[in-house]
Amino acid sequence: MSISVLVREYARLTTAAVPSGNLDCAQISESAFDWLCDLSASFNRSGATLLQVEGRQSLKWDSYVGVIETPCGTRLEILPKHIEQDACVRRSRALLRKLIQAALSLKPRQVSVTGLELFDAPLTEWVMGQFLTELDVLIKRGIRFDYKRVEEEQRFLRGQLNVIGQLRQPLSRQHHFQLRHDVYLPNRAENRLLKLALERVAKVTREPAHWRLANELRTLLAEIPASRQVQEDLRLWSFDRLMAHYRAIKPWCELILNHQMPVAVQGEWKGMSLLFPMERLFENYVEQWLDSQLKPDAKLTKQAAGAVLCRHNEKGMFRLRPDILIDTPDQRWVMDTKWKRIDQRNAKQNYNLSQSDFYQLFAYGHKYQKGGQVPKLVLIYPYWAGFQHALPVFDYGGGMQLCALPFDLDKDCLLDADTVQVPFL
Repeated sequence: MSISVLVREYARLTTAAVPSGNLDCAQISESAFDWLCDLSASFNRSGATLLQVEGRQSLKWDSYVGVIETPCGTRLEILPKHIEQDACVRRSRALLRKLIQAALSLKPRQVSVTGLELFDAPLTEWVMGQFLTELDVLIKRGIRFDYKRVEEEQRFLRGQLNVIGQLRQPLSRQHHFQLRHDVYLPNRAENRLLKLALERVAKVTREPAHWRLANELRTLLAEIPASRQVQEDLRLWSFDRLMAHYRAIKPWCELILNHQMPVAVQGEWKGMSLLFPMERLFENYVEQWLDSQLKPDAKLTKQAAGAVLCRHNEKGMFRLRPDILIDTPDQRWVMDTKWKRIDQRNAKQNYNLSQSDFYQLFAYGHKYQKGGQVPKLVLIYPYWAGFQHALPVFDYGGGMQLCALPFDLDKDCLLDADTVQVPFL
């Protein structure tokens, strides 16, 4: 029996009974608790933090969002902790989908007004619905066939005679022909991957409309075998002009097969798990938005790596990688995005700012100077009720200053950007 649990970032998970409807605390089974502990240990070995163990009966989730499914049937959905009013699940899910679309350059297809009925569906159902819609359109346009060389024995001539194989025939089988010929089949890497993703969707979807559509499409693709070597078939995916109508479905297929995840849950259990680090989603979204708003003479560089903190034995050490670097002929801006809630009402506690973030921007300001000119330093945080305007300027001295600006994810705008004269259109 499957159980769905809905929480937000930094929620507490426990095996003890808790009141229902609380997105910041939820009860899970002991088997799910133990499995999450083991999963967290594997994350820690790779240098990432999925959750923190608090005692023996409590876990504190970190900043990963998405869906994770345990072998015992518990499906845990983690939403961004961004929406405050009434803890609106609908708006949180919509925000998460928008960030994922931007991060992975996905373009969901909206076919009709009825698609809005699934607007409040969980993340996995949304992904599967988009995949099925794209696959339905692809099949209607026509799947791609390819020639496959077949070597077989027949009683009639067809194609090319395999002379060497024919000469090796025993006398008792001289009346059979060894042949080589090409067969026009849909059995190619792209179609095998789509069939595998479709089989997975048909097994795990809980939405009746998705289940019906998946089984209809399975009938249409019955002659295509599912992929058995996913990595190899992904490398064989063709991008020529004859495969242009396959481009829209490839990201959705990779999402289903867990091969385009910022974090993919690997191991023996292959449940429908999609986890994303919220910091990366926020960073990618802000980068794309800024790039679309800049003037033509402004150049944006993501994750610039042109400077090092120091040199040792004539080699650079500790490469400095600001999230965003914007250059114009006359000025440079160095920006970093942080998925943290700062509070402009709490000046006594330094607005909940992190000292390490300021050290980081201080190093960027010294190492990314342009022609001896100090760059403009900007920290970008998410907008919320406690952070609606730019904070007063932070002065490092020597003409180096830093500004902290809010980015409104609902309205898609960087507030008070004029304080640092960002070269927008």
